[in-house]
Amino acid sequence: MGTVGTSADGTAGERRQLINVAYRLLGSLTEAEDAVQDAYTRWYGLPRSRQEEIVSPGAWLTTVTSRICLDLLGSARARRERYVGAWLPEPLPDRTEWGHAGGADSTGPADPADQIVLDESVSMAFLVVLESMTPAERVAFVLHDVFRYPFAEIAVVLGRTTAACKQLAASARRRVSVARAPAPVTTTDRADVIRHVKEAWETRDIATLVGLLNAAAVMTADGGGMVGTVLRPVEGGARIAQYMVAIADKAPGLELLERSVNGGPGLVARRAGVVTTVASFDISDGRVTRIWAVRNPQKLRPWARER
Repeated sequence: MGTVGTSADGTAGERRQLINVAYRLLGSLTEAEDAVQDAYTRWYGLPRSRQEEIVSPGAWLTTVTSRICLDLLGSARARRERYVGAWLPEPLPDRTEWGHAGGADSTGPADPADQIVLDESVSMAFLVVLESMTPAERVAFVLHDVFRYPFAEIAVVLGRTTAACKQLAASARRRVSVARAPAPVTTTDRADVIRHVKEAWETRDIATLVGLLNAAAVMTADGGGMVGTVLRPVEGGARIAQYMVAIADKAPGLELLERSVNGGPGLVARRAGVVTTVASFDISDGRVTRIWAVRNPQKLRPWARER
């Protein structure tokens, strides 16, 4: 699971990979960073003689990070039951489109959001499917299908046989195949649809919004009990369109921006210079089928520097 030098200092180069693994396992950038920090704390807590015995510190760190994430996933169900309203993964920005210094040019500590590789495996649709898996399924699937780790190494993480890990990944794979749209949509087509949604939303054009939304579309919002939002999914294109217009009417001065969200076209709502909502979309046959709107301020911290 990755190879670095055997010196303690050589493990620093593994951080980016570990953050990427942990975010996909947890759906939370904050928890991912904490899990990786915990793994490093355990590494540096080992006697030097023990560190030198470990052939691949990168593999050791990945195993420990994955186990920490597995424990967190096991307790997440109870925590989610106490969560106010729907729980959605933390959305990720793409610093490169902001036109000012992000992680690479900053002299401060590295922002974990800048270390995430933005690909299909971090799309909101994909992360939401991962949420439907058992903790063991999620670990087996992410480590094998996303990061290509051998099942023999995954078995060490999960404490199960290699055959059992293969079955877990296969079960997770079926969940993904069922949830995945039958026909992929190009990034350009997706961006065009979202641009039209933005324009119709700004002009309060309900009729156009209804036309852009699938009749069976579903909108899920995550306010975490910290800001006002619907606690249950809004179902039906007409109802969603009416709700979107009502939001705009209640928030004068709301500014909508086309921004990449988790590697795909999305919308960011900003008011008085503060990002208040980050929305991701799933699109099929030229219409929006799903909207995931994150409004919980704690999950919007990576967007604080949005301009």
